[in-house]
Amino acid sequence: MSHHKTESNGARLRNLMDAGCVAAPGAFNGLVARAVKQAGFDACYVSGGATSTAMGMPDVGLQTLEEFCRAIRDVSLASGLPVLADADTGFGEAETARRTVIEYHRAGASGLHLEDQVFPKRCGHLGGKTLVPIDHMVEKVQWASKAARDTGDGTFIVCARTDAFSVDGIAASIERAKAYVHAGADMIFPEGLGTAEDFKAFAQAMESMGEAKPYLLANMTEFGTTDMIPLNTFAEMGYSIVIYPVTTLRIAMKAVTDALAQLKESGTAEGLLSSMQTRDELYELLGYTPGTPWEVPTANR
Repeated sequence: MSHHKTESNGARLRNLMDAGCVAAPGAFNGLVARAVKQAGFDACYVSGGATSTAMGMPDVGLQTLEEFCRAIRDVSLASGLPVLADADTGFGEAETARRTVIEYHRAGASGLHLEDQVFPKRCGHLGGKTLVPIDHMVEKVQWASKAARDTGDGTFIVCARTDAFSVDGIAASIERAKAYVHAGADMIFPEGLGTAEDFKAFAQAMESMGEAKPYLLANMTEFGTTDMIPLNTFAEMGYSIVIYPVTTLRIAMKAVTDALAQLKESGTAEGLLSSMQTRDELYELLGYTPGTPWEVPTANR
């Protein structure tokens, strides 16, 4: 009896990044994840900021591991795409970082990122952040990295995020990043950089690590401290993946709040019809034909 061996989610994302710079829009639920896939993107991102906000909570680390895993399962199954997921500070110390890797892998993620902030964390583009000591984060990365090697085929990606730029400057963020790579991080996420020059300087410092050079993640969030930089510029600078964490949520919520105001004022949704996804368009996005049994997608389809 032959078994069809599918490529692991970690390997899928690694192969995409090896081939070029990957755009990964944030999906805050399964339906948005299907839309990301339908739009032609090759990967999805699950943001702690977007998923907590979608639950009506601020991005301060209130979500549990299980709540994150639920979001990852929904996004991974609905899209069939490789999913990179936010793990905030890892939900605890070293042992919990290991559990997080194992649970995220089980939920369908290709990889996760852990940050070097003190818990309770702050959104990466707000001031007043405090960092954990470098050796504290190194230990967490070591535990996460060992867990990744122990899990599945060992291709699960551990990304270390450093928030040092806004606290201590670029030299400190480079120093921390190098320590995290030596601790086993496959990818580095320098958070809160300002300009393309900052991103370029950071990438060049990582490039100088030679064989040890990690994958690089850039966060293209809106209304933060980072200039709006296009994907091809990040590609030229040597970044492996660009995330757009809250873009879909911000677009959706502006439309929702504007529509609710109009509904409250006019007492009818009639004037909103042209702004809506139609029933047919929704069914097309879901791959659903009324009267026909609908097949739940299989993982890694």
